[in-house]
Amino acid sequence: MAEKIVYAYVVADLLHEGHIHALENAKSLGDKLIVGVLTDEATMEKKPQPVVGFRERLKIISSLKCVDVAVAQDTYSPIDNVKKIRPDILMESDSHSEEDMKKVRKIADEIGCKVMVMPYYPEQSSTKIKE
Repeated sequence: MAEKIVYAYVVADLLHEGHIHALENAKSLGDKLIVGVLTDEATMEKKPQPVVGFRERLKIISSLKCVDVAVAQDTYSPIDNVKKIRPDILMESDSHSEEDMKKVRKIADEIGCKVMVMPYYPEQSSTKIKE
């Protein structure tokens, strides 16, 4: 049987419990978890510049035991990486707009990728920590 690949993506600026829960949940759905870490430029498409630089965030995510591979995500949307990686499952957050989700679902459907939407972790966020 083929290895089931899960793709998740994060900014991971000021890593917190919500990130860990989301990534552990993503890993539990497949055999291999690939995590896209948004570059600073990708993050700034919709959010302020991260406090922690991209290379450090990538290293932190790479070091998590539930993460098999961490890769750069050069756009806020995961679409480019999803097209390249062609995962079996894409983890999404319910914090993204319906318009963004429609675009992602269309591409996922085209490549036979299932989209799993998880609730945003309300107890903690990088934005709250910074405030």
